[in-house]
Amino acid sequence: MLLTLVGCGSASRPISYTDLTLRVGALEFTSITVALFHDRVKLLYVLERNNPGRPIRLPPLDFSRQEVFLVSTGPRSSTGYALRIVKIRDVGDHIVVVVHERTPTLGETGVRARVTYPFRLIALPRADETVHLKWPGRP
Repeated sequence: MLLTLVGCGSASRPISYTDLTLRVGALEFTSITVALFHDRVKLLYVLERNNPGRPIRLPPLDFSRQEVFLVSTGPRSSTGYALRIVKIRDVGDHIVVVVHERTPTLGETGVRARVTYPFRLIALPRADETVHLKWPGRP
């Protein structure tokens, strides 16, 4: 499992995915987390380790045909922050997941000051290729 920040070439094809984020409910990751899981046991271990005492609701997954990718921002100071999957592309020798973090503007209406933990948990078709993350604005 190799996860790095990379570019997304032009000779690529889109990859379909299933967003599991709402199905697993409110989870908290206290630091930036990027991980790819090939089995349920390791995925549950990471979710439970980051959310002690919280029940984990993981939907049925066929790990013989799927792998699960997790990306989280760590804590944020308001409800105005969000993480969105922009695109996922197969670029030949690896898969690129592009995410965007929405950040609120000062004085934005509808935003409440409280700690939030934006994340995305997605299921991808299982592949022999590595998955790389491109997160513009992040080092």
